[in-house]
Amino acid sequence: MILATHAVVGAAIGRLIPNPLVAFLVGFISHFAIDAIPHWQYRLASMVHRNGPMEDDMVINRKFIWDLARTGLDFAAGMVLSILLFQGTNNLSHISIPLVAGAVGGVLPDALQFAYFKIRREPFTTLQKLHNRAHSKEHLNAFPYGLVWQTLVAAIAVIVSKLIL
Repeated sequence: MILATHAVVGAAIGRLIPNPLVAFLVGFISHFAIDAIPHWQYRLASMVHRNGPMEDDMVINRKFIWDLARTGLDFAAGMVLSILLFQGTNNLSHISIPLVAGAVGGVLPDALQFAYFKIRREPFTTLQKLHNRAHSKEHLNAFPYGLVWQTLVAAIAVIVSKLIL
């Protein structure tokens, strides 16, 4: 899943849970749940695939800077989209902390993968194993279809969140 999808789903959770810590934790868990759904994701040019997913790495070079910019834009788009979907533009002076906590929790497992690639110690090793186990083995590599599917997942999260509260 792209980070924007994880952010919107996490924000939908944060909208329903008034406690920021709980919203963050449930958003974090949601990451693994929606990663289990077959999806498309963009390729990271700095990613090096080796003898199995626990051996993968990210090389810090010019390609990494490009990947960092792309994932940063993806994250920012997800946060802005989350705030606009759940708060609109009328109340931007007071952004909901649980909403942001849920969105950040939803995105964090992907960021922690980089920590695993560079540190390869606990708790990152266990988290990476969980991430690999939860992640769908089936990928929707056809770009428009995979992105449409993710949009549908995010839309369902938004609709359910708005129906409940």
